[in-house]
Amino acid sequence: MKKEIRIFFTALMFYTRIPCPPWVDHSEEYIDKSTKYFPLIGWIVSAVSILFVAGLYSVFSAPVCIVLAVAAGILTTGAFHEDGFADVCDGFGGGWTKEKILEIMKDSRVGAYGVIGLVLILSLKIFLLVELLKFNVWYCCKAVILAHVLSRFMAVTFMYTHQYSRDDASSKVKPVAKKLSSSNFLVSFLWVIPALILFKSWIIILVIIPVYLMKVYLASYFKKWINGYTGDCLGATQQVTEIVTLLFCAGIWKYI
Repeated sequence: MKKEIRIFFTALMFYTRIPCPPWVDHSEEYIDKSTKYFPLIGWIVSAVSILFVAGLYSVFSAPVCIVLAVAAGILTTGAFHEDGFADVCDGFGGGWTKEKILEIMKDSRVGAYGVIGLVLILSLKIFLLVELLKFNVWYCCKAVILAHVLSRFMAVTFMYTHQYSRDDASSKVKPVAKKLSSSNFLVSFLWVIPALILFKSWIIILVIIPVYLMKVYLASYFKKWINGYTGDCLGATQQVTEIVTLLFCAGIWKYI
């Protein structure tokens, strides 16, 4: 039990800015094992966001509530996944070889592709959530939870189906989970089930189709250019599949 608690706190420390006990560190062994709790982190981050949605909707307009909710989620994770998405935009937008792409993604500076990508994806996320909030507050909250949880599970699947791209010293620049056992893969999926059950409709299960197809496309694209994935690729996958989930929830509103 103590070991599992440490693994969970490793996930919490690695994927969020939430304070953790001082005995939690960036052990590669525990980071790899903590991947099974990545979708659970989605529950925690989404809980922070929906507090702003549900708590402030009666006071402020939908756009204000949503911007505050998105900002709260970003602050909770330290823009961990948004940073990865921006790096992927810069790397694949400006690089034409594996070495150049990886070099650009390793650079801490954000270029034009990254800025444009962030503006577009954050704008789309905000507009989608505003639309969902207009439908129904509780429906919007459920969509937020599902989007955070399912998108993180899609990122987890990369570690089960593909190989880590960096194979040199550059991979040590910042820690990243690289391995996933079959048992941990199953555990990570179990966190998704309650998020689907929240909707109380079998139709929501269909969300797995477009989200997984997007993951397959991204995996194929990353493999083509860098022969695998990096931590930034996982962040980009989380952001893109989060948007796909929200799009699906908005599209099926009338059938729920």
